[in-house]
Amino acid sequence: MKRWETNHSGISIVVVNRSFSEKLFVDGELQDEQVGGIVGRSRLWGRLPTGETVKVSVGQVFKIHCRIFINDQLIYSE
Repeated sequence: MKRWETNHSGISIVVVNRSFSEKLFVDGELQDEQVGGIVGRSRLWGRLPTGETVKVSVGQVFKIHCRIFINDQLIYSE
């Protein structure tokens, strides 16, 4: 299991990757979930309480990575 956490304007954003699934949580509330077979890339979408859009890209080539965007602006990358 891999977990990424960040804050945006005091709002908690958490992405969890487990075998065959990814989940996006905003302030502890599940916003989106992708479940499936072995894939190299997932997109998750959500909305902050402020109305801003959250987009998450989770991908894997040699190592799994996560990028989090708020209103199409990159705020987190690992």
